Amino acid sequence: MPELKPQWIRKKLFNNTKENYVKTVINENNIHTVCQESRCPNQGECFSNKVATFLLLGNICTRNCKFCNIQKTEEKLNLDLTEPKRVSDAISKMNLKYVVLTSVTRDDLADGGASIFVETIKEIKKNTPNVLIEVLTPDFQGNEESIMSVLAEDIVVFNHNLETVEKLYKNVREQANYQRSLKVLEYAKRKSNSSILIKSGIMVGLGETKEEVLKLINDFYSIGGDILTIGQYLQPSKNHYPVVEYVTPETFDYYEKTGKSMGIKEIISGPFVRSSYFAEKYFFKEI
Repeated sequence: MPELKPQWIRKKLFNNTKENYVKTVINENNIHTVCQESRCPNQGECFSNKVATFLLLGNICTRNCKFCNIQKTEEKLNLDLTEPKRVSDAISKMNLKYVVLTSVTRDDLADGGASIFVETIKEIKKNTPNVLIEVLTPDFQGNEESIMSVLAEDIVVFNHNLETVEKLYKNVREQANYQRSLKVLEYAKRKSNSSILIKSGIMVGLGETKEEVLKLINDFYSIGGDILTIGQYLQPSKNHYPVVEYVTPETFDYYEKTGKSMGIKEIISGPFVRSSYFAEKYFFKEI
C-alpha cells in the first residue's frame, strides 16, 4: 500500500462566493449532494462553478461498499416524498442548465427508488423546463421496470457506475454484481431512444491489473456504451478499503487512448476524474 500521495494527487483548494452560495442553497433546501456525502476532492472546484450532483433518497445507503463514505444502515428507512420538490427548487434558485441526479442504493424499496427519480425529473422540468438532466442510478437490483420508468423521462444521459473490475467486486462491492450492472447498462442502451447517451464510471488503484481494466472497457464497448470515466480511488478514511496503488498519469492516458481505439465515443481518464465531473462539458462535447 502506498504511503504518500504523489504530486499529481494534490488538489488546488477553492473557497469563494460562488462555492458558498451553492452550499447555502443546498442547506436552505435541506437536500444532499454526493459531492459532500462522499467527500469528493472536486467539491470546491465544482461548487465554485455552480455545479453539484444531487443525491436522492436521503443520505443513508442500504449497501456497505467498502470504498464509499456515505452512511450505511440495515434498519428500516423512511421515504421522503417532499424531496423532489426541494431539489427542483434548489436547481431553479441556482439557475442551472445541466443537472446530475444520483442516489443512495435503496434495496428496501420494491422499485429501488426509481419513482423518486421520476418525480424529481418531473418537478425539475415543470419548474425549469429547459434544463438538461443526467441520471446516475443504482442497479435497482436489475429491475427492468424501474430502469424503464427512468428512461421514459426527459433525460439526456443514463449513467450507472461499474465502479471497479469484476474480480474486485467480492472485496469492495459484495452486495453488488458486475454482470448485473453490465446488464443494466445493456438494457438501458437497448431500450432508450437514440438521443440518450449511456455512461459509466470506474475507479482504479484498488488492486486491479491493466488487463482487467481493458477487459472492462471492452465489456462496456460491447454493450454499446457511449461515455466512460476512469479516476483514482482515494480512501475516505482509515476505516475504508485501502489505496493499493496511485495510478500514474501515463497509465490514465493509456486507458483513454486504448478505449477510444476500441471505438468508445468518449473516455475521460485522469486522477481526479469522477463519474459526474464536468458532466455538462463532456455531454456537449459528445453531441
